Amino acid sequence: MIQVRKSRERGHANHGWLDSYHTFSFADYVDPKHMGVSALLVINEDRVQPGQGFPTHSHRDMEIVSYVLEGALEHKDSMGNGSIIRPGEVQRMSAGTGVRHSEFNASADAIAHFLQIWIMPDRAGYAPGYEQKTFPPAELNGRLRLVASPDGREGSVTIHQDALLFTTKLNGGESVSHTLAPGRVAYLHVARGTVAVNGQALTAGDGARVEQESTIRLGQGKDAEVLLFDLPPEQ
Repeated sequence: MIQVRKSRERGHANHGWLDSYHTFSFADYVDPKHMGVSALLVINEDRVQPGQGFPTHSHRDMEIVSYVLEGALEHKDSMGNGSIIRPGEVQRMSAGTGVRHSEFNASADAIAHFLQIWIMPDRAGYAPGYEQKTFPPAELNGRLRLVASPDGREGSVTIHQDALLFTTKLNGGESVSHTLAPGRVAYLHVARGTVAVNGQALTAGDGARVEQESTIRLGQGKDAEVLLFDLPPEQ
């Protein structure tokens, strides 16, 4: 079964310096029908104006993944980490028992366009942690590249949850498939372009919840970049 959530159905907040679309309920946008999928609680598509950003604020007990599509994002946190995240890089911050951080557009003249993803950890109380890794385009083109996992396999970043995050870029006749184990649920987010999921056409900003399907097939891509979450059974 595939349930499509169109881009236009997402929550939207434009604060001037920040233009944000919410796949699931977030901040002032609350939709009881869209509170997340399994451990996946947030997918925000954010565009931050040059030189603007999120001042220092706190998080705890959350796995936060940043995925930059355009521009550059500057990160600083209370663990002493400071970095700039660019397209092709994935950042994971485990808030754990508590962390403070800020994120600003690192450019003075270009918009920063990125996805902010929140995944609930499998328990509370982990020590805060930080990780950032690069995934060259050649590793994404025409294949599913694992970028986050509970054990850091295949060079992915490590998250404290029985969840996998893959990404792929597809064009033309390229196609990929993923086997979904019984009982697990998947969620796909189209970051850009167009793609077909088990024959259903999706465009940038669209998402799809997938369950009771043994295989997920992605194809017919046109400049497509897709994130695929393989998630534990819902409680």
